[in-house]
Amino acid sequence: MLIHNKIGTLVTCNIQNRHIDYVTIHWYEANKRILVKQTQSGTPIAIKFLNKNPSFTQGDILFINEQTIIAIDIAACNCLVIVPKNSFEVAAICYEIGNKHIPLYVEHDLLLVPFEQPLCTLLLAQGYEVKQQQAKLLQPIKTTVTPHAIDSSNMFFKAI
Repeated sequence: MLIHNKIGTLVTCNIQNRHIDYVTIHWYEANKRILVKQTQSGTPIAIKFLNKNPSFTQGDILFINEQTIIAIDIAACNCLVIVPKNSFEVAAICYEIGNKHIPLYVEHDLLLVPFEQPLCTLLLAQGYEVKQQQAKLLQPIKTTVTPHAIDSSNMFFKAI
């Protein structure tokens, strides 16, 4: 089965009596334009988004018919979960992670990154609260923003 675009999300779709067949991808595959995978039931699929970046998220629908919905499931991975105490710590931690070009994810008041022992050692040495656990990396911090633009959705203008 060849997929060229996303149809919607499970959150907004009327599922009715359809079977949801998930395609499991890893966090580092969420921005891939070409993927060859198998659904959990064994259906082979090829994803080809040649003209745009897909930015897959949990629950994105790739295919739908009367019986089945094929949707994205982001696999859990070994992560560092960082618990900042205040906005100064958020800024300092984000600076350290950004300097290493490691993708950063946010969930509630926590910062998550894929596990890397050198980063874990560095953050612990600097006195931050860091835990290692399995988690789904779902909400990346988008860093391709222009801090000079006036945009209320821009992370530079949000209170932490």
